[in-house]
Amino acid sequence: MHLACAGPVGTTPSPEPPLIVGFALHKGERPEWAVQKLTELGVDRIVTFTTARTVLRLDDTAARRRGDRLRRVAREAAAQCRRLRLPVIDDPAPYEAVLASFPGGLAVAEPGAAPITAATTGILVGPEGGFTEEELSRAPAFVGLTDTVLRTETAAVAAGVLLVSLRSGRIRPS
Repeated sequence: MHLACAGPVGTTPSPEPPLIVGFALHKGERPEWAVQKLTELGVDRIVTFTTARTVLRLDDTAARRRGDRLRRVAREAAAQCRRLRLPVIDDPAPYEAVLASFPGGLAVAEPGAAPITAATTGILVGPEGGFTEEELSRAPAFVGLTDTVLRTETAAVAAGVLLVSLRSGRIRPS
């Protein structure tokens, strides 16, 4: 059976710049919730990673399974919100590998840091308990999300809201 198009095929360009939110992996269903909300917001790439203070440790097989699960969650969320493009969901990786793979515009969320700027296109959120001093020393830049300390999944969603709002022109950095 062949399906015919009822009209002209339209295309929508990908929004620019591509936005990335990464967060430290944690137990339970909270990572799935964060991926669902980041997908609904329109984040283009979602990264999960491990740090020195991450409780959950995954071998390569478990990391692939976790990545597959998060990609399924993103696909379901995209269908629900009628998003045209799926975000790229990376398998969980060590913090150092994530830093090395990021393009420019990356900032690490840290309480008390300066607000987001137009140059910020990616934000990494640390584990509960925060990044170690050594991990913070490798961060290319810092950004503050709120005046309070947020749970990892809440901070990831807050980062997504700020990035998407900035890209769309709904907020303007001061």
